[in-house]
Amino acid sequence: QVQLVESGGALVQAGGSVRLSCAASGSIFGINAMNWYRQSPGKQRELVATIITTGGHTFHADSVKGRFTISRDNAKNTVYLQMNSLKPEDTAVYYCNAEGDTGDYWGQGTQVTVSS
Repeated sequence: QVQLVESGGALVQAGGSVRLSCAASGSIFGINAMNWYRQSPGKQRELVATIITTGGHTFHADSVKGRFTISRDNAKNTVYLQMNSLKPEDTAVYYCNAEGDTGDYWGQGTQVTVSS
């Protein structure tokens, strides 16, 4: 089992920045990738960014490329999502996800609201 705890959600003005954190605990050695997803009311959950455990390769959705950056601190078992130049359409609940050998694990979500 893997436990994920997100933090860092906030209410910010357009153009502002927020950094989300996702702390992982439990059976973390079998994690192959860490992802950030987001979901807005009435919309499907959307993959925002991925970081691969082996090698550290990253992926960012076109909608956030150049503005958001996923990173990790292995010593702290924590993954981050740095979000800059935020837009009102970035408003959503952001979820941390771990893809592991024993299954997929999700955090509880953290709200990011961007006001215009």
